[in-house]
Amino acid sequence: MLHPFDHFIALAPTGQHQWSGQAQAPYWNMVGPFGGVLAAVATQAVMLHPERLGEPISISANFCAAMGHGVFDVKAQPVRTNRSTQHWLVEVNQPDAQGHKHVILTATLVTAVRRTTWSVNDCPMPNVPHAHAVPRPTQTMPVEWINRYDMRQIEGSTPGLFDNHVSAKDPTRASFNQLWVRDNPPRALDFCSLTALADVFYPRIWLRRRTRVPVGTVSMTVYFHADTTTLSQVGDDYLLGQARGQVFYNGFSDQTAMLWASDGTPLASTHQTMYYKE
Repeated sequence: MLHPFDHFIALAPTGQHQWSGQAQAPYWNMVGPFGGVLAAVATQAVMLHPERLGEPISISANFCAAMGHGVFDVKAQPVRTNRSTQHWLVEVNQPDAQGHKHVILTATLVTAVRRTTWSVNDCPMPNVPHAHAVPRPTQTMPVEWINRYDMRQIEGSTPGLFDNHVSAKDPTRASFNQLWVRDNPPRALDFCSLTALADVFYPRIWLRRRTRVPVGTVSMTVYFHADTTTLSQVGDDYLLGQARGQVFYNGFSDQTAMLWASDGTPLASTHQTMYYKE
């Protein structure tokens, strides 16, 4: 049986650079699918493309509108291929009841052939309790996509009480969050699932301001720091995620995050900007 994630990102070719997919309920958010799984669809289209060179090193996804239930279309086209890098444009759209297509997501993705060079990690994994020492939440999750992940919060979990009080913590810790996370049910890690996992961090403004205001991701960039071999060694183990907000200004904020394998290997860093309503 296919994992629910593989059901959602399953794409059937429909023409040159074209695929179609089906939006799946298990990854539903408040008004459409979880943004991370839509970015994963864009990654999948490139991974399936017969002209692909190398492996992903970055994706920048821009969320234009909420996707509804039903069929969607994906176009992924290489626009420049160099000796080591390849640049892609990806568009996800969906027809309405009258058959008019509406853009849901646009993305740029870069793949590359990595060559052995000098390498160093200046972002070591922090010292935290092991995943199995951190209890998993037992409460019912308000939206379905959250149930697709085993998230074990170490610090900065969603406020138990939204009391409309701005956090009194030092700004360097006021929106800080650490957690262990993996797919539920467990699934072997690959570039598509890593793309989605980069978006599991809830909006920082809920922690910083302690007010449940409407929010939505506008744009998200993921930088990949591992290759297929490294990801295959992770298997279905937990990843450590760490996130914090940076600036909240007039309706938009940004947050940055990092993901490590349990052995400390850096896998991805991510930066996104979000809309929030007063």
